[in-house]
Amino acid sequence: MIINLSKIKTEALLLLCKDLISSYENSEDIDFSIDKNIKDYIDEISKDILKELKKVTRDNDFYIKNKSSSRIKSILKAYNFINKELSLEFQDSVEFNPSMLYISLLAMWFKELEKESKSKEYIYFLIYPYSNVYDKLLLNIKDEKFRNLNIKMIDIAERVILKYDKYLLK
Repeated sequence: MIINLSKIKTEALLLLCKDLISSYENSEDIDFSIDKNIKDYIDEISKDILKELKKVTRDNDFYIKNKSSSRIKSILKAYNFINKELSLEFQDSVEFNPSMLYISLLAMWFKELEKESKSKEYIYFLIYPYSNVYDKLLLNIKDEKFRNLNIKMIDIAERVILKYDKYLLK
């Protein structure tokens, strides 16, 4: 059986982003004291992206039930690699902005590295205007601490995705 490594890695990344958004959706744990318009914008973006992520990934139960399949096993290995790399990045840090992190992970994978650029199933992520989100969460932020946190999320996403791109499923 031939496995398309790029598609496997893309699905794992999308699955991780879906889990990230879902775990912090409507969470009161994260309060940055930001402008209500920015918070509403982030919530709206997250809902839209989560809806699209659900279209191109399966329910988590599917992956668990089919973990013996070679394709699913590969997806789960790739997912665990990203998760481990993110855990290493955050081991010394308490501050975390999941919205900027998942946007940066997706932007780095789809825009910077141009992964799946010919894939119709991922067209939403290929044409998504990531720069608009960056503008809103970097340029339009008056709170210096929040802006710096967002820049940190971009740096972390870049390091993780560059390692992930080199990662070989064994």
